[in-house]
Amino acid sequence: MKVDVEELGSCKRRLAVEAPTDVVQAAWEDAYGQVRKQARLPGFRRGHVPRNLVKLHFADDVRREVVRHLLPEVYREALTRAQIAPLDDPEFTDVTLEEGTPLTFKATVEVRPVIKLGEYKGVPVTYAPLAPSATELEETLNRMRESQAEYRAVERAPAPGDLVIIDYTLTPDEMAPVQERGYTFVVGDGSVMPEIDETIVLMTPGTERTVGVSFATDHRREELRGKSGSATITLSEVKEKVLPPLDDDFARSVGDHATLDALRAEVQKQLAARREREDRRRLEDAVVDALLAQHELAVPNILVMRQIAHVIEAMRERMRRQGVDPERLPWDYEKLAADLRPGAEKAVRRALLLDAIAEAEAFEPSEADVEREIARIAAGAERTPAAIQGMMEKSGDLAALRQGLRDARTLDFLIQHASISS
Repeated sequence: MKVDVEELGSCKRRLAVEAPTDVVQAAWEDAYGQVRKQARLPGFRRGHVPRNLVKLHFADDVRREVVRHLLPEVYREALTRAQIAPLDDPEFTDVTLEEGTPLTFKATVEVRPVIKLGEYKGVPVTYAPLAPSATELEETLNRMRESQAEYRAVERAPAPGDLVIIDYTLTPDEMAPVQERGYTFVVGDGSVMPEIDETIVLMTPGTERTVGVSFATDHRREELRGKSGSATITLSEVKEKVLPPLDDDFARSVGDHATLDALRAEVQKQLAARREREDRRRLEDAVVDALLAQHELAVPNILVMRQIAHVIEAMRERMRRQGVDPERLPWDYEKLAADLRPGAEKAVRRALLLDAIAEAEAFEPSEADVEREIARIAAGAERTPAAIQGMMEKSGDLAALRQGLRDARTLDFLIQHASISS
């Protein structure tokens, strides 16, 4: 077999392959045998059609059988000989496949770039830890109070932050009206059309008003975009938000805290731990950004597109968890992919650089490291380590876990050897 490799940039290779005639002819003979087993012609039992009639009447089937088996086999052998690990399926061109002649074709694939590492120890990094916020504790406690808030009915005009219950009829121009009873929203939270928000604060319970409305040009329903119309609103009820007092009873209601001081201490501890995690992420980003600035890395397009797809699927999954069906939303995937591409390219460059450094330093997680991480996950999920490992092996997540441990060790190493100043 002959295999010539042409570099088409840092991340693309084109293989020119030629398989000898004897290999090709053997594949044709195998194909004739396979097709003959199923061939039917008048006057012959299945599997007993003569070879010359198989060649005459089933030539297309034979060719498909040869292509199905021979082309992938020759391509795989060519990759082995060229020592190429493709990132995606090949693009085949110039395929010549005839009985009694060599098989020739070209296959274009994307590959990981060869990274020439510069100095990655002692990289200068400017970084300062986050300063504790004087108001962070009180803001967190207030958010906890908000989560325990109650709404009580009042006989007055609504104010921002009040919960209102309305019946409405929405009539877009030249379209049938839409009615809903018992619709609930918080005044001023942006969940309704601005005209409705502005009108509701002028009403009192039991009153009705009609107001003109304009639908946004990017409305989720295409048929309403840019249209005008009217909304008739009946205000049924107004409820004001009542926050619980910040005292010992409140502390006991949100957890195992005997006093408000105990709750404050626990929240302060959690805030400190969160700030420490954020500091660590910021330091990792600062070190990696400094290294990326010193290394020019080409990125394979297939890896960028996979990263974009991963981000989009994560967005869709968050919507599902929030009770929103992503299939009902008007996704502009082309624009979204363009918006996400810079971040995806950086994420791929980061991953390639960390992989190159880990390889240079021969970093690999030990089985003990993997077992400890699985045990940690199992404890959080209240499952046995064996069950978690089995699930991860089946889903393919075990490889991602190993990669995560490898990246973590690499980042630890880079931070330990960085020259950090504030």
